[in-house]
Amino acid sequence: MVPISAYLATKFPTRWLYVTAYAILFLGMFVAYSAPTSSWWIFLAGRILQAIAVGITMPLMQVALVNMFPAKQMGAIMGVAGVVLVLAPALGPTFAGWLITHDFNLIFWTFDAGWRTIFLIPMIVVGIVFLVSIFAMRDVIPNRPMKLDFLSVILSVAGFGAFLWGFTNVATDGWGKFNTVIAPIVGGLIIILLFGLRQLKMDDPFLDIRVFKIRQFTLVTLALALSTMAMMGVEMMLPLYLQDVHGLSAFNSGLVLLPGSLMMAVVAPLAGGVYDRIGSKRLAVIGFLVLALGTVPFMFFTATTPDHFVTLLYGLRMVGVGMVMMPLTTSAMNAVPVNEVAQATASNNTARQVASSVVVALLSSVAQNVITINMPASSLKAANPLQFANKAIEGMLQGYHASLAIGLVFAIIGIFVALSLKSGRMIAGLPVEEQEVKGENK
Repeated sequence: MVPISAYLATKFPTRWLYVTAYAILFLGMFVAYSAPTSSWWIFLAGRILQAIAVGITMPLMQVALVNMFPAKQMGAIMGVAGVVLVLAPALGPTFAGWLITHDFNLIFWTFDAGWRTIFLIPMIVVGIVFLVSIFAMRDVIPNRPMKLDFLSVILSVAGFGAFLWGFTNVATDGWGKFNTVIAPIVGGLIIILLFGLRQLKMDDPFLDIRVFKIRQFTLVTLALALSTMAMMGVEMMLPLYLQDVHGLSAFNSGLVLLPGSLMMAVVAPLAGGVYDRIGSKRLAVIGFLVLALGTVPFMFFTATTPDHFVTLLYGLRMVGVGMVMMPLTTSAMNAVPVNEVAQATASNNTARQVASSVVVALLSSVAQNVITINMPASSLKAANPLQFANKAIEGMLQGYHASLAIGLVFAIIGIFVALSLKSGRMIAGLPVEEQEVKGENK
């Protein structure tokens, strides 16, 4: 849905699109909540509806903010919006883990522990937001007539869908599985290439990938993809380390990492305000440096590393992520003309989504292969169970260390990409200083 969001934001009124997306989100949550345990396909249908809604609302929020606030304040505005984007995935797993294991009362309503409550609570919130948006939301994004190119839609859905599905299967099937990994990835790449060629030939493209001709936008998008990959390297491995090596529950491992995510939520708006004064280059360079330095100690974690040490270092890394993510997101939107923001946002978010899927598959396979190589022989389990357990833990640690090292490489590459960015701020694709000179000459 993310590539399609540019067309939707350009074609349809903001209010109608926003309300419709939340209606779909509510419906998807209701379907998932009501799905019988024996009918997985109903549950899957609900999750697909939720994905469609989120694929619309996330890019729509960014484009709407660009049209609602002055460009000179966009860093601070996106920083505040980033708090929501950061806190949701930070609190979600921890809160979900608590809901699964605890009954609780809210006013006169008793919520039973279980997976259905995970959908019920957000469904109530989404329902309230839906009702409020009917009356409070207004049209803020300029619209224009735009013909839907059905072939582009088919190529986009088929290409990105197959590509991402192939990488998703790597974790379970390995890289050598033809039907579920190689064929979808290669076929998806070919279809994506055809999709891109079609967009370049169209006068009014479905997704204007010509925005990548703007050097600053391309570099910022690359830096954002690298920061996503560097962040995911630890985001994915740390919970496994805490649960498999330290023996923590999913809920308790979430609590260990929660302060780091809260730290990022504090840094994001502050970094956005700094961006409005100095631009993204220095923030990104420092942020990637902090991210890299904060990753190094993770490669030397042992089975006895204290949980509070994990919390401290994770918090340091998230400070770096906070200095990189929202300033670069703002910089990407400011690097293009205002009428291209919807297209740029869709392209940028698509690149980050692809990067996220690729790195998850890469790190999962690396960790699994290293763990398999270093796993002790099964005969040792019967002969010396304690020694087998110790060697198994050591094998898991080596797998996690290897995957974290790859995350460090992405952070280091990000430093060099950030150094290539233009200094200062840009608004609507032009440096602020150049716009000020033009204003004085009028």
